[in-house]
Amino acid sequence: QVQLVESGGGLVQAGGSLRLSCAASGSIFSINAMGWFRQAPGKEREFVARISLNVPSTYYADSVKGRFTISRDNAKNTVYLQMNSLKPEDTAVYSCAADLRHSGVYIYTRGYDYWGQGTQVTVSS
Repeated sequence: QVQLVESGGGLVQAGGSLRLSCAASGSIFSINAMGWFRQAPGKEREFVARISLNVPSTYYADSVKGRFTISRDNAKNTVYLQMNSLKPEDTAVYSCAADLRHSGVYIYTRGYDYWGQGTQVTVSS
């Protein structure tokens, strides 16, 4: 079992920044990679970013590339999502997820085994 808890969401003006955190506990040794996803009202959940916990590898959705940075602190069992140059269309509930089964790049929600409860990010224009 893996438990994930997100924090750091909030309200920010367009052009601003936020940093989300995802703290993992439980069977952390079994995690291959962590991902961030987001879901806006009336839309499907979409992939944002992914980071491998075993090799230096990251991957981003085109919509956030160059603005968002995913990183990890293995000592703290925490993954971060630094979000800069935020836009109103970034408004969504952001969730982190743990992938125990796949290596490399995997962007589909069905490939992730554990999910956090989500944190709201609202970007005002």
